[in-house]
Amino acid sequence: MGTIQLVLYLISCYFIGNIMTGYLVAKWLKGVDLRTEGTGNIGARNAGRVIGPWGFVLTLAGDLLKAALAVQLAKSYFGLPPTLQLAAFFMVIAGHLWPVALKFHGGKGVASFIGGILVFDWKIAAAAAVLFLLLFAIRRSLTVAGLIAFLAVPILHYAIYQMLTVALLLLLISVLVVYVQKDDLALRFTGKT
Repeated sequence: MGTIQLVLYLISCYFIGNIMTGYLVAKWLKGVDLRTEGTGNIGARNAGRVIGPWGFVLTLAGDLLKAALAVQLAKSYFGLPPTLQLAAFFMVIAGHLWPVALKFHGGKGVASFIGGILVFDWKIAAAAAVLFLLLFAIRRSLTVAGLIAFLAVPILHYAIYQMLTVALLLLLISVLVVYVQKDDLALRFTGKT
């Protein structure tokens, strides 16, 4: 893949990330703007609260699949190295967090992060899932367990593969997703949720 094609692919990944599943599902199933309902978040949890189980399932699936698709295309179709697979992953996450059509106010990237990691390296995803389950059993907090598991992804990857550049790119993506959760974390640690 040439430089121009790579740049175009990465830009297209950003726009794949702009497909805001929760927003579209809420409009389609209930005729509402999810940004003004429930918590105001356009993710699967709020879609489930506002729309019901189908809202949760469809939003989760769409958000998982868009990142999985971008990474899978980079990996299998274009045969890009891990660093460029992660560049595609980063662009999908950026598109999800800051979509043009919704005035750069998107989701929190949780499902998209999971979808991208599952395709990038399912073994790392499985190890992070085990860590999540252990932490959830101890803390009883989806937010805390999930965010620690996200931050563990680059550490797990480095521990297994010793690829510093890849681990640092994973850290960048993980920190980005954790950073947009800062308000939820603040509420969690002040005991307000």
